[in-house]
Amino acid sequence: MAYQLHYWPGIPGRGEFVRLALEAAGADYVDVCRGDAQQGLGLPAMLHVLQDASVPRPPFACPFLVDGRTVIGQTAAILLYLAPRLGLVPQREADRLWAHQVQLTIADLVQEVHELHHPIASSLYYEDQKAEALRRAADFRRERLPKFVSWLEAVLQRNPGNDAREVPRMVGARLSYVDLSVFQLVDGLRYALPKASRRVLKKAPLLTALHAGVPRQRRLAAYLASGRRLPFNEEGIFRHYPELDA
Repeated sequence: MAYQLHYWPGIPGRGEFVRLALEAAGADYVDVCRGDAQQGLGLPAMLHVLQDASVPRPPFACPFLVDGRTVIGQTAAILLYLAPRLGLVPQREADRLWAHQVQLTIADLVQEVHELHHPIASSLYYEDQKAEALRRAADFRRERLPKFVSWLEAVLQRNPGNDAREVPRMVGARLSYVDLSVFQLVDGLRYALPKASRRVLKKAPLLTALHAGVPRQRRLAAYLASGRRLPFNEEGIFRHYPELDA
């Protein structure tokens, strides 16, 4: 049975972190909300799981994954579940726990990126909180982004064997879901904050090499060149407002 990925159809958002893992592994999956409602797919299918009283353990929000009778919400939890099944994480428990820790830290950074353009409330338009967004973005560029990037670079530096590897890895020696998530994170940062990202990535050669090397994986390259890969836009998490990248 195919995995069922539920996420908003018009934005990459948090669902893309899961989608990259499924695509890189060549997994059989259905992108539910991009399907036809007349065939039992589309937004009605996702809203049923989120809102219907017949669902005993409803996820709080999308993305969530349905695998038979199992429903998993939260991006990091979905990837924790999928990665061993897709061969995208080392077998040792210590490595899996470490990969999960890194993924949770990526989730923290993704949330801070979202709060650049919605620092007060998600229910308000960006224009309604623009003054606060400008202040938040200035602090993020100066303090938070360098701190996160420095930590990611340190993780790469301390992973044994990365010095001699053309494409460094976050965990272990093979491609993992964390590498895919870091690729998506850097891609999003370069879209949202091209100037700030360029400055900080100059000090992170291993992170830059990982971002450049991950798309060479055969299945992933095919996906990134296809129409299934949604472009970043100003409806998702990573949004490009030039004034926030001053």
